Amino acid sequence: MKWFGRKAAAVPSRPPLARAWVGLGWSGAGNWPQDYEAQLRAAMLTNPVAQRAVRLASEAAGSAALAATAPEPAQAQAALRLVQRRSAGQNLVETLAGHLLLHGNAYVQIGHGADGEPLTLYALRPDRVTIEQDAQGWPIGYRYRAGERQMLYASEDAAGRTAIIHLKALNPTDDHYGLGCLGAAAGAVAIHNAATQWNKALLDNAARPSGALVYDPKDGGVLSSDQFDRLREELESVFQGKDNAGRPMLLEGGLSWQAMSLSPHDMDFVELKAAAARDIALAFGVPPVLVGLPGDSTYSNYREANKALWRQTVLPLADKILGGLAQGLSDWMPDLRLQVDLNQVPALIEERGLLWDRIAAADFLSRAEKRAMLGLEAEGR
Repeated sequence: MKWFGRKAAAVPSRPPLARAWVGLGWSGAGNWPQDYEAQLRAAMLTNPVAQRAVRLASEAAGSAALAATAPEPAQAQAALRLVQRRSAGQNLVETLAGHLLLHGNAYVQIGHGADGEPLTLYALRPDRVTIEQDAQGWPIGYRYRAGERQMLYASEDAAGRTAIIHLKALNPTDDHYGLGCLGAAAGAVAIHNAATQWNKALLDNAARPSGALVYDPKDGGVLSSDQFDRLREELESVFQGKDNAGRPMLLEGGLSWQAMSLSPHDMDFVELKAAAARDIALAFGVPPVLVGLPGDSTYSNYREANKALWRQTVLPLADKILGGLAQGLSDWMPDLRLQVDLNQVPALIEERGLLWDRIAAADFLSRAEKRAMLGLEAEGR
């Protein structure tokens, strides 16, 4: 029995997609920024943990040695030059890795030479790009806005070849836009920044409430409004702040000084900041020890954390980027494959050495099979 009709139904039409939602900010409750630009400023401009975590992952991806394979060796070399070329100073892989981590989307414009071949790859800022859709909700173009200026790029050129490569992280709630890590880290970033500001305020006030001026006149009177305001102004201008720390006070009749202090529990924001910092590092896939958090920071733990960073964050991120670039360039370079050369990753040298030793000792494998298992090209190519 034919469940889906006759021959005409053998090529199904594309399913309709939901209209894209442009607002990519996190929509949960909380007293912290909800839109992407505000979250980006709070994390990357003012929070050292978030900035370091993003840079660790993106710079590691950008520094990785790359390998390319294609039916024609000249095409593989051309693809490597294209990816490694710095257009307007961009490290392409590093920039795309940062965009995917923060925004969840990365867009690459393919620039062509006079011969129609790809000449440059340039990463567009994802917060400036919106997707234009057809009646069914499928992407047909990308609108790029920079201030008052805007440009519309078709998803394909006149010859049907890819013009814009769109890379995106998994987003189960959106058909068009990927989901970045910035929204998940926004709460922890806000807590970490607030704890820093609180500690700064404590330091500005000698890390404790200096005390209280107690007015205890013999006749039972009270301070007048003018006297109270004068005392407050003198305290703020003459005795408050780090520059006036330790300065002695001259008290008039009826005034006495009662020292006060906060308990260690009230002053201890170290654990609060450390917990928030761990959440930030977790959101970006970076082991906490690598961003300087207190704990098991021995050499062996640091080494294992570095391996975990590469295995769990950098390599999957680089694979997503390089796979998308290879697919986008396949119109000019069929069967192109881009990947990280694992044999040149310093953090994985020990693991790769053990793998080489095990494969070299396998006498039942041929030389060609051993090369294939190590990811090396066949001899004579």
